[in-house]
Amino acid sequence: MRSTLSTAEARRIALAAQGFARPRPAAVTTRQLNSAIRRMGTLQIDSVNVFARSHYMPLFSRLGVYDPADLDRLLFARRAPYVEYWAHVAAFIPAADWALFRFRMDDNRAKYGTDPDGWFRRHSDIVDWVRGELAERGPLRPAQLEHDAQRSSRRGPWWDWDVVKNALEYLWLFGEVAIAGRQGFERRYALAEQVIPAAVLDSVIPRPDAIRELVARASAAYGVATASDLADYWRLRDRPAVHRAIAELQDAGVLQPVTVAGWTSAGRPAKAWLHRDAVLPRRVDAAALLTPFDPMVWFRDRAERLFDFAYRIEIYTPAPRRRYGYYSLPVLLGDDVVGRVDLKADRARSTLLVQSAWWEHGRPADAAERLATEVRTAAAWQRLESISVSRWGDAADDVAAALPEAERHDSRPDVSEAAPATGAAGDAPANVDG
Repeated sequence: MRSTLSTAEARRIALAAQGFARPRPAAVTTRQLNSAIRRMGTLQIDSVNVFARSHYMPLFSRLGVYDPADLDRLLFARRAPYVEYWAHVAAFIPAADWALFRFRMDDNRAKYGTDPDGWFRRHSDIVDWVRGELAERGPLRPAQLEHDAQRSSRRGPWWDWDVVKNALEYLWLFGEVAIAGRQGFERRYALAEQVIPAAVLDSVIPRPDAIRELVARASAAYGVATASDLADYWRLRDRPAVHRAIAELQDAGVLQPVTVAGWTSAGRPAKAWLHRDAVLPRRVDAAALLTPFDPMVWFRDRAERLFDFAYRIEIYTPAPRRRYGYYSLPVLLGDDVVGRVDLKADRARSTLLVQSAWWEHGRPADAAERLATEVRTAAAWQRLESISVSRWGDAADDVAAALPEAERHDSRPDVSEAAPATGAAGDAPANVDG
């Protein structure tokens, strides 16, 4: 492959690496779900459920309609092949990759678990009690522990839900505890040895080796990337270690340095690297709605470089100040992001609400029809019987015209959703910055 790439070529390489150059299968099986997850390496978790929880969306974007229960069985079944950890942020990873993040567990313990005046050491009594309960009783939801902690108040200080939950979260960040599935969307916590295979749990991967492997996987998942891209994929904050890993992978022939037209850093061409397995399709003709936490757009700087797409999620923005809507989804058509739609599932009325729709630059002539097809597919996937399109956004009338069966509703909906109480990680202790 050449040592220089146009932005359009870099886009096609990146889309192919993420699976968007492939046609959607006629029927989605567990094999396809596993293959898509393997290609991405991780699924970010987010608690917002205005349309669909974020970890379901990347599979829909790549594969089309599938049964979410099939993914639930992969993620939440007893001895599931996937487990949650702080990978990108809170995310699902293959259980076999647990040891790759041992260095992060050790860093978290050093940062939050050793200070005599820190939360963890000051609450050692509740931490020890939680450990004992999990050892004796196996996987538990926080609510189950909360109830027992209240009953135990006669024997000691009263422990409320927050301290129980924080104890569980710190133990999870330190790798002592793992998530044994969820009930509803509430985590079930267990000692790591009750969830992670012994061979994986006992595996020791030195920090440099783990970082090098994660950088290699990020490069494969991105196709072409800058050092910042590669660091962000797994939120690797040790930039010298990332650069050492890149150098070693380049020496090994895994990475090839390239220059991408338009990618700059401090006014100069940005350094970038191409994975040896990356492919450059002659054409990519994708059509997908992306979650804000899809690897294609989760690093906003990269999304702007690839697609000239300035993207900020507005769930934390007060409703009157939102420009595009509460939970706008980037619209991928062809090989470019050409719009955004704010979707909401009105379960009570079995209706998919298009709360707003907007065009970006460079949309193809058939953009409205193709976007309408994706909206119909999204409604079918969520088992919603009807669609209603608002009049808010410069694409709203186009989309409505391409959906003659759809109803219309107020031009700017009364957005009543409150911003989530926590960030994208959802469940991390309040004093943990990830």
